[in-house]
Amino acid sequence: MCGFIGIYGPDGTDVAAELYEGLLAIQHRGQDAAGITTFTDQFHMKKGFGMVRDVFNQKNMARLRGNLGIGHVRYPTVGTGTGDDAQPFHLTFPVGIAMAHNGNVTNFQELKETHFEKSGTRLNSSCDLEVILFVFANALRERVRPGHIVDMDDVFHAVSEVYRKVRGAYSVVVSLPDVGLVAFRDPYGIKPIVFGERMTDRGMSYAVTSESVALDVIGYKRTIDVGPGEVIFVGHDREIVHRKLVEKQHSPCIFEMVYFARPDSMIDGISVYKTRMRSGTAMGEQWRETGAPMPDVVIPIPDSSREAALAMAKELGVPYREGLVKNRYIGRTFIMPNQEDRQNSVRRKLNTIPLEFEGKNVLLVDDSVVRGNTAKRIVGMAREAGAKQVYLASCSPALVAPCPYGIDMATKTEFVASGRSAAQVAAELEADYMMYLERERLNGAARAGNEDVTKFCNACFTGDYPTGDITPEVLQAIGGERSSNQGCLEFSSKV
Repeated sequence: MCGFIGIYGPDGTDVAAELYEGLLAIQHRGQDAAGITTFTDQFHMKKGFGMVRDVFNQKNMARLRGNLGIGHVRYPTVGTGTGDDAQPFHLTFPVGIAMAHNGNVTNFQELKETHFEKSGTRLNSSCDLEVILFVFANALRERVRPGHIVDMDDVFHAVSEVYRKVRGAYSVVVSLPDVGLVAFRDPYGIKPIVFGERMTDRGMSYAVTSESVALDVIGYKRTIDVGPGEVIFVGHDREIVHRKLVEKQHSPCIFEMVYFARPDSMIDGISVYKTRMRSGTAMGEQWRETGAPMPDVVIPIPDSSREAALAMAKELGVPYREGLVKNRYIGRTFIMPNQEDRQNSVRRKLNTIPLEFEGKNVLLVDDSVVRGNTAKRIVGMAREAGAKQVYLASCSPALVAPCPYGIDMATKTEFVASGRSAAQVAAELEADYMMYLERERLNGAARAGNEDVTKFCNACFTGDYPTGDITPEVLQAIGGERSSNQGCLEFSSKV
């Protein structure tokens, strides 16, 4: 999971400040590294480890000149987590190209062997974006001749080659100096991407990003939800051309709705906020229909479960209370280097309000439960705060299968739900009762926002991968890539 933004502003303007603001808006998508690349007569680049505010300062922002640029925040799922893997990447041959992406190339190792190692080409990183960049660049090289300026058809040809050779889930932004701005989405539309426009006193400006909230923050209007297998091209004439190059079943990632995206984002025309509210209502209906024990109070595990917990409490007719207070100055637990550090961080980051727990049967609402380590710690905190009974509701189904598409979830053997019933998971987490939201109820909550999206990627719940090419060998290879990455060893949806 990463985030990007690309901007093509009017001639004579600088877009770096807007890129910076846009990256701040999608900082939740990656906290390992950040980067911005712009162009005047040459590429200007700044990348580094850490949060956006730590990577950029007044001095390096001043040299990021130009009206065409892209920015990226990284959460590594493939690679070693070194500075060489920080995006954007750029090439100067056969034409100037800068690129950033969100997602995961599932045939990364195969492409490395067939297209690079056997040809003697040397990669500069261990990040899978580099293979997308080289496939794209090689396709342009085939079309570039002396005196020929890269045009729209050349760009569409290059993206077609990416679709033909690169498998997996990815959304990509490309800046082509002297040509324009390009954006495209994987054939199944698993990873989100949205396009927007803004009129300035110097002319029209265009932006493409992972989440619509970045457009909102910098004053752009969302105008196009880029479809699966679709390319957006904005050239020098500032005409917007979008073309669908492949036809596959649109299968956007449901976990964007559950956890990853900000609640104020729109993805494929679907409100993340409304989806979480609807899933909470559905969870309340399911809780009541199955005869689950009625709590005295509903308390969310902050932050991404708040909307669902509020709706669930309303559906059950039970008071909603904020019983867990979050310290926002502690980093996310999934980037902690080991399990002991992660568990200590949970206590530093969350504290209870004992008045909301003492003598009560408490229902804790979470967006999801992965390994269960954090959930177990929070259940224990609720008991220490005086709760009589502690119930747990997960507003996603049980996670049982690893994600090869760019989410660094556990291996199948590490999921707390793997091979266990909900009652057995409750016992493992030391909760008195546990319930997962049924899969079709979750899909229905998202689908209600846009009936044209009929299918969502549910692979982490079912092991049914929409791209149809995920074998045990592929999962093993991806697992090996991730285990070598010391920058992101844990996925935690709680804190």
